[in-house]
Amino acid sequence: MIMQASAETPMRLRIARICEAAEGIRSFELVQADGTPLPPFTPGSHIKVQTPGGAVRKYSLCNDPAERQRYVITVKRDAHGQGGSISMHDQARDGDVLAASPPENAFPMVDNARSYLFIAGGIGITPILSMIRSFGELPPAPWKLHYLTRSPETTAFLEELSVPELRRSVHIHHDHGDLSKSFDLWPTLEKPNSAHIYCCGPRPLMESVRDMTGHWSPGNVHFESFNEGGGVKPDDRPFQVRLARSQVRLEVPVGKSILSVLREHGCSAPSSCESGTCGTCRTGLLEGEADHRDMVLMPEEMSRQIMICVSRAKSPELVLDL
Repeated sequence: MIMQASAETPMRLRIARICEAAEGIRSFELVQADGTPLPPFTPGSHIKVQTPGGAVRKYSLCNDPAERQRYVITVKRDAHGQGGSISMHDQARDGDVLAASPPENAFPMVDNARSYLFIAGGIGITPILSMIRSFGELPPAPWKLHYLTRSPETTAFLEELSVPELRRSVHIHHDHGDLSKSFDLWPTLEKPNSAHIYCCGPRPLMESVRDMTGHWSPGNVHFESFNEGGGVKPDDRPFQVRLARSQVRLEVPVGKSILSVLREHGCSAPSSCESGTCGTCRTGLLEGEADHRDMVLMPEEMSRQIMICVSRAKSPELVLDL
């Protein structure tokens, strides 16, 4: 199977090492199969990897960007997912060679920020860990991390983030699966300031942070999601999109995004994160009612714009300015 995740020639990455990061979570150290240096990356970057089962999945790089000899991705086994993480856990072995895209960054850090506030839920720690590691021993600005997980056993990088020298900057909270014990972020987010917020984790966490930061400057709040394609909901139905400029009609089935259907039919559209968090695929909506699933659009924009990487339709047809 040939990887279609990037227009560039895919890299061939060899799994140099696999280690257990936590219960149900594994880290994979990847190096160039031919031994050459890897392309550089910046904090928050991801690569798309073709798993042993053939599925292409996006994984954040969690190591220090100063490292040129390896990439490290960390994967949580999701028994209810679409098979990519299961394949990485059950089939990937040391020495295997995987096709992967060059690094992309839909979650870049702002240079020269006065301070950073990181909010990570579960496996959402991975891009944020790369950011923290990039600081080295002399951070460029004050920073704080709220790391929210279910239990110590399922917390990746717990030992590294619990060292005494990080005690003032890192707060780790376990709710043990009890919603009544969830960490209350409101006291932290109630008063806007000049900090740049970086949030990555399950969509409910990100939606909660988005709601609590509505009074912050939009340019200071940044999201990244692993929910590629917007996920599938029980009431999802097929719908049509009509491209206004060519009058072409396309069917969007359940389980596929508008963006992926456009690609299948040779229609190019800009994109980056493919999780509804970066805004690159913003497209004009001329007719129809969208089912918005992104983290970008403001309420006043939703009647005339759509993020085609994740959002679907409530009406039988959407007419797009394409």
